[in-house]
Amino acid sequence: MPVTTPAAPAAVSPQSPSGDAMPQDFASLFRQDPEVAGILLAETGRQSSTLQLVAAENFASPAVLAALGSPLANKYAEGYPGARHHGGCEHADAAERVAVRRAMSLFGAEHANVQPHSGSSAVLAAYAALLRPGDTVLAMGLPYGGHLTHGAPGNFSGRWFDFAGYGVDPGSGLIDYAQVRSLARARRPKAIVCGSISYPRHPDYEAFRDIADEVGAYLIADAAHPMGLIAGGAAPSPVPYADVVCATTHKVLRGPRGGMILCGAELAQRIDRAVFPFTQGGAQMHSVAAKAVAFGEAATPAFALYAHQVVVHARALAAGLEAEGFGITTGGTDTHIVVADPAPLGVDGRTARERLADAGIVLDTCALPHGDGRGLRLGTAAVTTQGMDDADMARIAVLFGAAVREEGDAGRLRAGVRELAERNPPYPG
Repeated sequence: MPVTTPAAPAAVSPQSPSGDAMPQDFASLFRQDPEVAGILLAETGRQSSTLQLVAAENFASPAVLAALGSPLANKYAEGYPGARHHGGCEHADAAERVAVRRAMSLFGAEHANVQPHSGSSAVLAAYAALLRPGDTVLAMGLPYGGHLTHGAPGNFSGRWFDFAGYGVDPGSGLIDYAQVRSLARARRPKAIVCGSISYPRHPDYEAFRDIADEVGAYLIADAAHPMGLIAGGAAPSPVPYADVVCATTHKVLRGPRGGMILCGAELAQRIDRAVFPFTQGGAQMHSVAAKAVAFGEAATPAFALYAHQVVVHARALAAGLEAEGFGITTGGTDTHIVVADPAPLGVDGRTARERLADAGIVLDTCALPHGDGRGLRLGTAAVTTQGMDDADMARIAVLFGAAVREEGDAGRLRAGVRELAERNPPYPG
């Protein structure tokens, strides 16, 4: 049975252009600034009338959005609970303590830092805590799904550290752990990073731990994508294996946009100092409070059911797309992510994304492990939050294929997408 976000209050107003209720009461914003209010309404209408298949996006609950719009947005709170650089932080301290306690309990970690503003900020702090400029780091190569913080030349990681990239087996598309071990032995990295933005299978954290121990490296798990699945018991946890786990609090976790770091007690002080004062200033306390709300929601049986349903839907969608003629990287998925290659349909990834956008299907492109063109990266977290089911995944696959092949009238395809989206509104009125 699909699990949706809690319904918005019945009295919420005004409505988006599509007729869906806004997740919060925007009456005061309309009075003060109708121009910005109109933009927000238009975005609500877009989200409510198109299919959100961006793998990194989801719909936060009205409770999370309420915390984001709370008076804690006004509070400056540099430092940590009980040791702030500003007065009047007693309630900010309470919110952060709740967030930390819930994160530690949810993920079984000895320490949690919930202040990072983003997943990239979390990774930056982890590197700052464990590395020095010029140190060697082993991470998934960018052509195989590595993140920008895993050594991209234009990113701080690629400028400050010496990255070596591991890849995947060219036949299966799965991580080549023999290559990871060989590279680690040859390069002797100070840290090994496991995690990616488009690898649809579970990493073998135990294998990474064994390799890191062999060469005396720290193991950093960049779990930005699977963290919500981990919270719901639908994916293995890196916490028992990694020295540091970096994550986002949105994506499948369904919280506010932001980051967090988990680690053992022995690294807690180094991690905290790397976040503040080394890489960030004051925490965004409204976001910290919203993270606390999301962690509380993720600790419920309903969220566990949701997380498992996300994976069921991803597998159903992968099967449907394969039936439509798309190539599916690794032959399927263990997570919310599906990577589809449109080349068998005679279309490149960027053209396919444009055609899908014209039909109201929103997603990203990504590198393909065989290095030929761009693939389509999609995820099922948001559509599962909306309450869609397996039959809807099959319908999405058919619409997907028709849009990429340009079969039929574009307006008819968009009408089909709109009907499916509006039948499952993200914030029911």
